[in-house]
Amino acid sequence: MRALVKRRARKRPHRVEHSPERRGGRDADVRQYSLAQILAVWAAAAVPMGVLAWVVAPWLSDQLGGDEPLTQALLLLLTAGLVWQFLLVLILTRHELGSLRWSRVRDALWLRPPRDPRTGRVGGRVWWWVLPFLVLFGLEQVLPGITGPVSRDFGEFLGSDRGQEFFQGAWGWFAVEVVLVVFNTVLGEELLFRGLLLPRMRGVFGRGDFVANGVLFAVYHLHIPWVIPTALVDILALAYPSRRFQSAWMGIIVHSAQSVFAVVFVLTFVLAQ
Repeated sequence: MRALVKRRARKRPHRVEHSPERRGGRDADVRQYSLAQILAVWAAAAVPMGVLAWVVAPWLSDQLGGDEPLTQALLLLLTAGLVWQFLLVLILTRHELGSLRWSRVRDALWLRPPRDPRTGRVGGRVWWWVLPFLVLFGLEQVLPGITGPVSRDFGEFLGSDRGQEFFQGAWGWFAVEVVLVVFNTVLGEELLFRGLLLPRMRGVFGRGDFVANGVLFAVYHLHIPWVIPTALVDILALAYPSRRFQSAWMGIIVHSAQSVFAVVFVLTFVLAQ
């Protein structure tokens, strides 16, 4: 009997989740959306971003004047659009749960450490699975694709002399950029698509929910439509790991690598003399 107890003890070196996985996973108790609800949430995120970028930004740029007025308008308006996505997540989560207690929000939005679906291991070495998806996401960034206009394609703008001059010593615009990327890859896009939508799409799309989620995420980019073809890679780079490990943190961490790079890159311009 003592030997049996010792063998059992040796087999439990890590935490294993048994519930609610026995009932079908972390999304077992999550309310499932209908197709109409999924598309409505998508539209509530995508349409405002498109309108802000293509309708409001040109008007606001005329009001701002100064150097690079369209860039200024886009930075302000797209940041506002991403903040709206965060508020949308809070509104819908509050409506669904009846509260915003962290203990409930954490489960509802998959803000738990990743869980290995084969072993049940939670966190720890499972976090290392982030690395191959970081590599895949990095390859996406260097894929040949459609180039947008310099005034609207932020990557092209930063690679130009105009971009360097715009951010040189511009701490205020650097602060706006930091807020934009935080709401882009942590509190906005990822929280909405991988935290709110993905756990609620299996009822409609079954095991293909991560594919549908990735496609919706790609075509969401109405404000920068030239990235839509390459953004389809995010089906595997962002949506798949979030679904497989039932953790929105997987998509958040992978996507945020882009944000860290952008912030450091812009900071070099701000500090340039």
